[in-house]
Amino acid sequence: MSLISEFKQFAMRGNVVDLAVGVVIGAAFGKIVSALVSGIIMPVVGVLVGGVNFADLAITLKPGTEGVEPVLLQYGLFVQSTVDFVIIAFAIFIAIKLMNKMQRKQEEAPPKPAEPSAEVTLLTEIRDALKK
Repeated sequence: MSLISEFKQFAMRGNVVDLAVGVVIGAAFGKIVSALVSGIIMPVVGVLVGGVNFADLAITLKPGTEGVEPVLLQYGLFVQSTVDFVIIAFAIFIAIKLMNKMQRKQEEAPPKPAEPSAEVTLLTEIRDALKK
């Protein structure tokens, strides 16, 4: 088996395709949540705590000089990324919790008994008629 055909067989397996779809959807979801946090949530939080813009929060470690930018410790971006992470983690937790709940309902539901065949139904009717 050639290297290309082995790779094609590997890449087309269901798990790899599912993983690729999950990564793409996860990246898109991460962008959506980042936009939500940076554009909506953090400005509101900033106003509530006195007009603070979290993206601008930083400690100057070394002041800038002519032609050289200052060295900053940007802890505001860390706070914003932490809020992003918490929201994403919570959303994933809720999604997994719902999936587990649905899976448990399917496992707990007893299977329906199979309908008797036409022959069995006819024989049952004949038996009941003979009993009368």
